[in-house]
Amino acid sequence: MKKSVFSRVFLGGVLAGSVLTGAAHAQSSPSADQIINSLKPTGAVGDTTRGIKPLAPGNMGGSSAPMGTVAAAHPTGPTGIRMASKPPTANLNVVFRSGSADLTPQAITVLNHLGEALTSNQLSSYHFKIVGHTDTTGNAATNLTLSEQRAEAVKNYLATKFNVPAAKLQATGAGESDLLVPTPPNTPELRNRRVEIVNLGQ
Repeated sequence: MKKSVFSRVFLGGVLAGSVLTGAAHAQSSPSADQIINSLKPTGAVGDTTRGIKPLAPGNMGGSSAPMGTVAAAHPTGPTGIRMASKPPTANLNVVFRSGSADLTPQAITVLNHLGEALTSNQLSSYHFKIVGHTDTTGNAATNLTLSEQRAEAVKNYLATKFNVPAAKLQATGAGESDLLVPTPPNTPELRNRRVEIVNLGQ
């Protein structure tokens, strides 16, 4: 009997794990609607936007929200007093070729969804900051430059492909200074090679 119970528990755990893994994989390229929901302001004190979680490993450090998630737009304290708000933010897994700012086919897919979102009626009037991030492979100075180049590549693609006004897009790089997943130096980590989109308002 004990063996039977253990088998059922173990099998249930395996099946649950496979469902979670499949869900995460399925959302690795979030839809335009999901990105819109992540980046649009809530407009009400205490409301939070719903995040998308394509590759979220959980909040494993750093100041950024997990991959594809959004921070609360209007967090409140225990007494309901409004605290300092954080702008709607989305972390996207934009895959670049190693050591370069060249967009891969996977990156194009993600950016096409992002472009559709930014040109939608809900978001077209807003300004956005594009923050490039790298993993810890290489040295910090090189990674900072690379992250800036990657943010510029995203900005240029959105401006060229979707006619998003360049004046509404601010590109900057954080290098390896704000890791989503803390790692030792010279550690390749796909989840740290991300692009963060921040709604700066109108």
